[in-house]
Amino acid sequence: MQTNFSLVQLSDPDMAASESILRSCVHCGFCTATCPTYVLLGDELDSPRGRIYQIKDMLESGRPAPKTVVKHIDRCLSCLSCMTTCPSGVHYQHLVDHARSYINETFNRPIFDRVFRLTLARILPYPARFRAALAVAWFFRPFAGLVSGRIGAMLRLVPKSIPPRSPIEGHKVHRAEGSRIKRVALLAGCAQQVLSPSINEATIRLLNRHGVEVVVAKGAGCCGALVHHMGRAEEGHDAARQNVDAWTREIDGEGLDAIIINASGCGTSVKDYGFMLRNDPVYAKNAERVSALTKDIVEFMGEIGLQNPKPPEQMRLAYHSACSMQHGQQLKDEPKALLEDAGFQVVTPLEPHLCCGSAGVYNIMQPKIANQLKERKAANLARLQPDAVAAGNIGCIGQLQGAVGKPVLHTVELLDWATGGPKPEKLVQ
Repeated sequence: MQTNFSLVQLSDPDMAASESILRSCVHCGFCTATCPTYVLLGDELDSPRGRIYQIKDMLESGRPAPKTVVKHIDRCLSCLSCMTTCPSGVHYQHLVDHARSYINETFNRPIFDRVFRLTLARILPYPARFRAALAVAWFFRPFAGLVSGRIGAMLRLVPKSIPPRSPIEGHKVHRAEGSRIKRVALLAGCAQQVLSPSINEATIRLLNRHGVEVVVAKGAGCCGALVHHMGRAEEGHDAARQNVDAWTREIDGEGLDAIIINASGCGTSVKDYGFMLRNDPVYAKNAERVSALTKDIVEFMGEIGLQNPKPPEQMRLAYHSACSMQHGQQLKDEPKALLEDAGFQVVTPLEPHLCCGSAGVYNIMQPKIANQLKERKAANLARLQPDAVAAGNIGCIGQLQGAVGKPVLHTVELLDWATGGPKPEKLVQ
């Protein structure tokens, strides 16, 4: 794609990076076939190719983002399916992140939109605040059907019961069983440890059982993805710096063999810290070190192998591959292979590349499109007649729970069970 940026514009490192991405696009349109919003809406402006054209025009102009461009960029799920499809290697993730940051800096959103986004940014990344907000929202949950729009969508996502705080929560070192073969840091996360603490508990049990010491590093918090994808780039970078500091202390101290992530959306973000902080003279080097050490839990377990898995029950699992897992991290076969090694029968739905509609806070910000995608995904999963659904991202689990008619569990909960851990609570009920 031909571009017309000025030398002054290209002196900005972010603009220069986006210009390079734009030039790599050859307008082939392969991306349109796998883009969820284009599949649903059939509008070229809601396809990756259409958005790339709009981003190019917006950035080249140097003017505030137009309302029409904001609408179509807001509709993008950042599922990154287009990156898997693209034969030219267009790094759409970095381009759309820059576009969102530009929009956040130049576009004056309506007051309700601004307040709503700020509220999400000030609550969701902080477990204590999020837990308190859920407790308040729980009382209004019965009225969710009477409320439309974003507020109604948010209330419908409130769980029927809020799990108590896990005893493992907080900075701790979890010793390996037997001889220690590896030492890792675990990102405890923000929303996940509130909504489903059993995921972190299962992760730690699984790793400890396999001779891996697990440290939840002091000072590590939200990965920053939520605010970063809302265009609040500097807030996302601050979260990244905080985590880089926390994990660098562990790397330079007792050492780390890996940084383990059990929410694939967070993993995609942490693996990108090196790029995010590339222009920061203080953090660039350590950010690269952190990104290089980061592995999804299934990626790590695939490397060390499951020890003596014993199929607890004959179960048919439908595997839902989160977009951040298969497109963001390019981990497609590893989760299914591990589940099969553990003795489960694993089946894959039609259209496995299409997003379920969760996408961070997309199911709150764009509830109509998100619900269409959820119903499409749930129908494809239900056709497989599974006993349960496995997924590797808390957002997908929350989005699909109740829609498929079967329990939706994290992959690690099933792997923990198959190697000596307790039966997941959702399968006991």
